[in-house]
Amino acid sequence: MGVPCREIKADWGAQRVRGLSIVKTILHIFKKLFSSSKSIAQREIETSLIEQFLYPKYGPGQMWEKVAEEIKNADGKIYLNHRVVRLKTNGYRIISAVVEKVDSGEEFEIEADLFFSSMPIKSLIKAMTPHPPAEVQEVAAGLIYRDFVTVGLLLKKLKVQNKSGLRTINNIIPDNWIYIQERDVKLGRIQIFNNWSPYLVKDENNVWIGLEYFCNEGDYFWRMSDKNLVEFAINELVKIDFIEKEDVLDATVIRMPKAYPAYFGSYDRFPIIKEFLDPFGNLFLIGRNGMHRYNNQDHSMLSAMVAVDNIVNGLKSKDNIWSVNTDSSYHEEKS
Repeated sequence: MGVPCREIKADWGAQRVRGLSIVKTILHIFKKLFSSSKSIAQREIETSLIEQFLYPKYGPGQMWEKVAEEIKNADGKIYLNHRVVRLKTNGYRIISAVVEKVDSGEEFEIEADLFFSSMPIKSLIKAMTPHPPAEVQEVAAGLIYRDFVTVGLLLKKLKVQNKSGLRTINNIIPDNWIYIQERDVKLGRIQIFNNWSPYLVKDENNVWIGLEYFCNEGDYFWRMSDKNLVEFAINELVKIDFIEKEDVLDATVIRMPKAYPAYFGSYDRFPIIKEFLDPFGNLFLIGRNGMHRYNNQDHSMLSAMVAVDNIVNGLKSKDNIWSVNTDSSYHEEKS
């Protein structure tokens, strides 16, 4: 089950519709009627109203593969399937990180001058030694996350038909995301990967979709076997007349813990954590989990870019990092 809207802080909605208003929405509709501009920049359009953007040919992962390549070319090291289990501190400075290899439990220590953390703040505070003050630990322990399961299905075709009049490859429905409103299914959202990029599907005659389920790590849904999850997801799509069962060619399941930092639990007391961590001169919190903020991907990346700019320019204050996606005048393309 989810959380009643009355229990979720207004900050959550504000993060998603920053700068948006009914007036701006209506003006946007009228501008569309009299303008045929196809500029990708869309400088004067609020983020929530943007209708097109550049998407990597092989999906967002392609961008991070390129980043990894550049890091390695610069003699940097990337440790996959490792996790930080301890952060050693001295006063308001991080001295080193103790890293554990996931499959073997082997540990080793890495010393560094600067640390950027995108790990969940709950895990960050728990890893710090000596331990932070009791109040900081209490607030961190009370932070809540929403976890995420994606069931990917490869299909011969969709049962639902394209009646939009928009041209698509093989005339499939033109949507990228579809939010599911039916109360008798658990499914939250469907992604149609063909419409993000046709190169995400090896055979363009097939349809590749992702079924998104919001859950809690360790609950009954999270613990279901992959086989049962796939069967459950297929049956839900059949129930809402989205596919025929016999059209399923293949399936996969991906579980993502702490996908969404939540704005309830101890979130009201989050400034206590911020006030404790900000004085650490060589620690920079970035990204969605690193800042416990439900930001878009572009805002998450921007927080890291601002942090680097601060280091280069010798700026000690971190206020501008925390201000990413809180200043109503901010827009990705306005500068």
